[in-house]
Amino acid sequence: MFTDYAKIIIKSGNGGNGAITFRREKYVAAGGPDGGDGGRGGNIYFTVDPDSNTLIDFKYKRKFKAEDGKNGEGSNKYGKSGEDLYIKVPVGTIVKDAVTGKVITDLSQIGQTELILPGGKGGKGNSHFATSTRQAPHFARDGEKGIEKEVILELKLLADVGLLGYPNVGKSTFISKVTSAKPKIADYHFTTIVPNLGVVKGEYGDSFVIADIPGIIEGASQGIGLGLQFLRHIERTRLLLHFIDVSGSEGRNPVQDYKTINEELKKYSEKLSERKQIIVANKIDAAQDENLYNELENFAKKENLEIYKISAVTGQGIEELIKRVSELLKELPKEELVEIEDRVVYTLENDANDFNVEIINGEYIVSGTAVEKLMGKVNIADNESMHYFQKMLVQLGIEKKLKQMGIKENDTVKILDWEFEWYN
Repeated sequence: MFTDYAKIIIKSGNGGNGAITFRREKYVAAGGPDGGDGGRGGNIYFTVDPDSNTLIDFKYKRKFKAEDGKNGEGSNKYGKSGEDLYIKVPVGTIVKDAVTGKVITDLSQIGQTELILPGGKGGKGNSHFATSTRQAPHFARDGEKGIEKEVILELKLLADVGLLGYPNVGKSTFISKVTSAKPKIADYHFTTIVPNLGVVKGEYGDSFVIADIPGIIEGASQGIGLGLQFLRHIERTRLLLHFIDVSGSEGRNPVQDYKTINEELKKYSEKLSERKQIIVANKIDAAQDENLYNELENFAKKENLEIYKISAVTGQGIEELIKRVSELLKELPKEELVEIEDRVVYTLENDANDFNVEIINGEYIVSGTAVEKLMGKVNIADNESMHYFQKMLVQLGIEKKLKQMGIKENDTVKILDWEFEWYN
């Protein structure tokens, strides 16, 4: 089964917590702190798998999580780092943020591997917090939480040439003649329901890849006839062969067919609509009205478009068309055809100072990333740790925000699962 779209949830590993331990040695009445650091959480990577050509595996498994880091131990033993997770995808896969739609990465090269979500940092053990005046710290830092995101995977086939046109205009017959691809061919609409790739070998040893895209119809840019799934596969092509039926057997006008399909391209992507096109007037052997081709040829001259008349069934005109395609591909640059604007790069520092304060039933509820990180560094049973906590409320701006919202002496403040009374 060919699948070119998937939505999955990925989460990097949490960092391990720092340990609160003290040396216990014979003849040493009060050993110093020796709590080790927690291990780093596992990262999430996406990597290109050259042997894969579909996203079908993601239909049955939607959640992927890297391993958490282990907690630190006594004797300054560091926790083991979590194992990184490498998610394999086919070449040509675009990864997008499911919420914003922004492109995270474009995996279009064999051997390409991209870091998507870093794992949480391990927490510091209490040995880090010993000073000349604080020789027995009873607090450590928890490891940072990993990042969880829902992402969209889109597979866009990598081909030099894309075959474009209405259903049943002869694209599949053409690709079966010029490549070793064996698409299903029959005289009814949507015979091709998944894209087919084929390699054309030139007479001088050069070659190029053709993608036979299922027929596009009016409204394809809005998803009619599975149009969006089909259109995404011609985004990467450098040249489009626009197949048009000039036999008159479907009762359509060739010029109008050209205009309709190009209007759908423009609605989907302005850049795609400007891609180099060659009009391929097919089924010339079965033409019932010569005026149909003549009208299309006159239109092509007026619009300064190249046009070739062929018969995919008999082979008429195919050799000349392939020769011209080969020439053009030597001239057309291999540009980056998928635009990445403001590439998303997730970091653990994102929203590090983010917090929110709201009043519910007379209580001040403080939440957000900044608060979660802060409480992971605090031991509420330790006076020195609480002093650090109060200092951080000021530095993060939480105290200022509470005062702006009118907090008074003895009002209740809730931070995560901890509740305390406010005092000035």
